[in-house]
Amino acid sequence: MVETTIKNLTKRDLVVRISEETGIIQQDVYTVIQKTLDYIVDSLANGDAVEFRNFGVFEVCTRKQRIGRNPNKPDQIVTIPERKVVRFKAGKIMKQKITDA
Repeated sequence: MVETTIKNLTKRDLVVRISEETGIIQQDVYTVIQKTLDYIVDSLANGDAVEFRNFGVFEVCTRKQRIGRNPNKPDQIVTIPERKVVRFKAGKIMKQKITDA
C-alpha cells in the first residue's frame, strides 16, 4: 500500500512563493493577499458574487430549512434552519487543469 501525503497550500506558502518569485518583501505580499481576502469576504457578506475569469466564481446561496435526524437517536427529528453558504463554481481553465492532472 502506497501512502500519499496531502499537503495543503497555506497563506504563508503563497507569501513565501510570491516573494521569492517577484522579489517583493514578504510583509508587502502578505498585506496584498490579506487585503484581497478581506475584500472577497466583504463582497460575499454584502450578497455580491466574486468572479475571477478562468478561475471561478464565489457566490452566496441560501439553503432551505430541512428536516434531519440525530444519528445517535434516529427516531428524534431535528429541524435544520435555513442558512447562507458560500458556493464555488470552478472556471473553464481550472476544470481543464484539474481534469488533466
